Amino acid sequence: MQKKTLLDGQKIQITIKRLCHQLIENHDDFSNTVLIGIQPRGIFLADRIHQELQTIHKNKKIVKGNLDITFFRDDFRRKDGLVTASSNSIDFIIEGKKVILIDDVLWTGRTIRAALDALLAYGRPEKVELLVLIDRRFSRHLPIEPDYIGHQVDSLNSQQVKVTWASEGSEDKVILISDNNK
Repeated sequence: MQKKTLLDGQKIQITIKRLCHQLIENHDDFSNTVLIGIQPRGIFLADRIHQELQTIHKNKKIVKGNLDITFFRDDFRRKDGLVTASSNSIDFIIEGKKVILIDDVLWTGRTIRAALDALLAYGRPEKVELLVLIDRRFSRHLPIEPDYIGHQVDSLNSQQVKVTWASEGSEDKVILISDNNK
């Protein structure tokens, strides 16, 4: 098994700052914009983006929530055993708001499709944008493209992209894992 580090520590922090400045360019003071992290892995990036935006906009409250997509996935019935859902923490209505969906890795697009379905339970947004840390751009099953990209990686379907966060007790790191047998 081969591991290649794509991003780590300082590079991840610089990437997050760049993404935040791109968001500020398009959403100014965030008065009509909300951030929503996709459970389970997107919430860590959403927390970091939210924290950085709050640092930049010191006196501005930026609304953030977490969205569980477990029962909206097209593969949840295919899994063996019980499926455990995460909790939603969206205590606001998204009706007429600009929503920025946040996830760590965009691969096939199926997670984002499920998130779009789940989002409608909270109202009809004016616009939905997608922010991802890693875009595996040549592996799409659905026609979904991110609006904000931290880093693009060209990878094989047999490879895996793993993101770890300091807030999980690990370190901020993005690794491309290749199985030498494939």
